[in-house]
Amino acid sequence: MQQSSVLLELKNVHTHIGAYHILHGVNLQVPRGELTLLLGRNGAGKTTTLRTIMGLWQASQGEINFKGYNTTAMATPDIAKLNLAYVPENMGIFSDLTVEENMLLAARKATRASQMDADRLAWIYAMFPAVEKFWHHPAGKLSGGQKQMLAVARAMVEPRDLLIVDEPSKGLAPAIVQNMMDAFQKMKASGVTILMVEQNIHFAQQLGDRVAVMDNGRVIHAGSMAALSADPALQQSLLGLAL
Repeated sequence: MQQSSVLLELKNVHTHIGAYHILHGVNLQVPRGELTLLLGRNGAGKTTTLRTIMGLWQASQGEINFKGYNTTAMATPDIAKLNLAYVPENMGIFSDLTVEENMLLAARKATRASQMDADRLAWIYAMFPAVEKFWHHPAGKLSGGQKQMLAVARAMVEPRDLLIVDEPSKGLAPAIVQNMMDAFQKMKASGVTILMVEQNIHFAQQLGDRVAVMDNGRVIHAGSMAALSADPALQQSLLGLAL
């Protein structure tokens, strides 16, 4: 992969959380304009990798580069200012605020709803109709699927160079999962680069361009999603299952 096509790169990244050594030298490349999936068993280090990229946990060794900037030791707000957004597994919704207020918090260029980009909001409403429908409702009253839609919509309220998402389909009904899949397909088509942790293998197969498989705090395989999907023996050896 040409260096200019790589938007985000981790080189030999180690992360300690207290006394625990979680990441043991992660090497990962995320190409521009593609959806890269992090797969692996529970406890493999996937969420820790995302949180380390965002500076929520500091890498104890190695280097993280985003858009040519060394972000390894940067604070989370400064990393976010480089134009990437993170949707954590718990969604991070402010339950007492309305949907509108949640969206407005993420729209750095707007201080009130009327200043938000109308065309971008229309694009978001088309992907996530519930965001428009419940615009004035408290976010805490939404269903799990609607909260997940709000979390992703909020991350995309302004154009982002990179969207990082942790398990967007977790706990969602099949119809909502399909809606979420369609939304990510539209984001990909618009040129958004996405790094995603996902346990739903069907979801992963439908969306992924590239895949990195983690185990014991390392990336043990990286390649195209199509190649992994076509190789049952490789799936079995890496993930202990057949896709």
